[in-house]
Amino acid sequence: MASQERRKLLNNTGISHDDARRIIEEGGEEVTPEDLKKVLRQEKKIKRKLSGPLGKFVDEARTLFELIRDYWNKRYTEVPWWTIGAAATSLLYILDPMDIVPDFIPGIGLLDDASVLSVCLFMIRRDLEKYTAWKADEAAVEEVSSDGI
Repeated sequence: MASQERRKLLNNTGISHDDARRIIEEGGEEVTPEDLKKVLRQEKKIKRKLSGPLGKFVDEARTLFELIRDYWNKRYTEVPWWTIGAAATSLLYILDPMDIVPDFIPGIGLLDDASVLSVCLFMIRRDLEKYTAWKADEAAVEEVSSDGI
C-alpha cells in the first residue's frame, strides 16, 4: 500500500499515521522487561482479541510473540531492544480497551488497534524479515537433526 493511501486509511480510523508512529517510537524506547513479561502472560488474551475483526493480523502477531519469546529466552538476540519494545508496545496497545479510540465503540473501536499494529509491522519489517529467515534456518537444522543426518 502506498504511503499516501496508508495515511488516508489511518486518518479514517481516528488516529493519524504520525500518532501511531509516535506511540510505537515512544513505546519502543520506554518498554521494560516487566512489559515483556506482561505481553507473554497475556498472549492468549491478545490472540483472542485478534481473532475477531483484527483477524488478518493473527499471523503477524504470532510472529511478534515468537520474536519476543525468543528474545526473552536469549535464543535470538540479533535484534535491537527498540524493535522488541515496538513489538511489545503494539501488542499491549491491542490489549488496552481504553486506548485512543475505545474498543467498545461499534464499527471503529478496533481500527486504531489495527493502525498501531500495522505501523509497527512496517517500522520493524527488516528486523522481522531477518528473524523469520533465522526461524526458517533453525527449523531446517532441527529437521535435519531429527532425521539423524
